[in-house]
Amino acid sequence: MLEILHGVNVNWMGRRHIAYWISGLCILASIVSLIVHGGPRYGVDFTGGTLIEIQVTPPLPVDDVRRAVDEAGFTGSEIQALNVPGQYLVRIGLQEIHKVDPAPRVREAVAIANPGATVDIRRVETVGPRVGGELRTAALKAIFLALGLILVYVAFRYDWRYSLGAVVALFHDVFISLGAVSITNREVTLNVVAALLTIAGFSINDTIVVFDRIRERKQSLRREPPEKVMNIAVNETLSRTVITSFTVFLTVLALFLLGGEVLHDFSFTMMVGVVFGTYSSVYVASALALDTQLYLEGAGLRRKQAQAPTRSAKTRG
Repeated sequence: MLEILHGVNVNWMGRRHIAYWISGLCILASIVSLIVHGGPRYGVDFTGGTLIEIQVTPPLPVDDVRRAVDEAGFTGSEIQALNVPGQYLVRIGLQEIHKVDPAPRVREAVAIANPGATVDIRRVETVGPRVGGELRTAALKAIFLALGLILVYVAFRYDWRYSLGAVVALFHDVFISLGAVSITNREVTLNVVAALLTIAGFSINDTIVVFDRIRERKQSLRREPPEKVMNIAVNETLSRTVITSFTVFLTVLALFLLGGEVLHDFSFTMMVGVVFGTYSSVYVASALALDTQLYLEGAGLRRKQAQAPTRSAKTRG
């Protein structure tokens, strides 16, 4: 098996408090962005409305397309220029749709406002308000159900202390990925929800590999302190973690660069999730498991010390 970073001896756990600050700042930035944007920017899949992708030859400035769409009666619609010159995405909310098919009106308005331009409709998606609401509810249920089942699985296979770190790490990865979507002002669509669920699966898989090695080393190094045991386990799985994560990252990077606009938001979310999923397996899941263990051991020791005077008094009596 290919192995890199052989013989690494890094004190990962000794730097975990720095990582806590980094994670805290990333989560804070995500919260601020969501507050500023009034929550996630849901796409047509969840809010209802019509999405129209048009091709204009020769390409026009976005403001010209927006002006033509407003003149067609769809004031307030969002116009987005895509990566391909001359391609635009027109998002028309339900309140702007007046029981007519908006696609022909948009094409006609852009063509009339720009004589000599050829306007072709490449894609039209329409979702009703009831369907959009049901999809949003189903997506939230899917995410929380996945997190809950993972919590039960890790608690059953390992220890509840590990399950706490694993689920916090999953929430950390999913929430920061959602924050990245918000910070870059991207829409939360079904593709983005699929990416978030994929990130949860990727992250827990990486975490399980580290936890397996920690459990093995705890049995063979019983006399060593927990911090040293976890450092050894993380260093031994580092090669596998880096190779796997880098391979996945290259795949989603290819999708981001070459997959087209449809996969753009999915691949972007995945790239963020892969980076933070790899980071969280060490500095969130394992570090929280260590701090939980140290806290419980310290609490047990304090409890024994508190009971010691009482027992001594009873003995003297």
